[in-house]
Amino acid sequence: MQIIEASEVTPALVEAFAALIPQLSSSNPPPTAAELADIIAGPATTLLLAVDDDGTILGALTLAIFRIPTGLRAWIEDVVVDGAARGRGVGEELNRVALERARDAGATTVDLTSRPSREAANRLYQRIGFVQRTTNVYRIDL
Repeated sequence: MQIIEASEVTPALVEAFAALIPQLSSSNPPPTAAELADIIAGPATTLLLAVDDDGTILGALTLAIFRIPTGLRAWIEDVVVDGAARGRGVGEELNRVALERARDAGATTVDLTSRPSREAANRLYQRIGFVQRTTNVYRIDL
């Protein structure tokens, strides 16, 4: 397995996200090819893919790095590993590469959120050094 940065939209990429996103969210549809192209081309986003030796996409995450008045921030979003690949260290390797890239870019912290029901993911985040923050997360549906 290797971690690569998505650089172009291919049918295999669209197909992989069609299978991965329902494993992450039941309320959001998979991204279209155009939406994936926007993510790949975005100056603040990096789409990392875990790819098996045969080219199969095993998982993905999006790393966002952006400057705000208080500094350079990094955020990990939409971490998803295919159910058939879980337990193989895919999520851990995706996160480690994302953390390395954020550090190399000059970010001093990386944030992420994870639903409490995603117990294995939460254990992983704690094991690799994430610390749960005492904060309120607010959302408004538009």
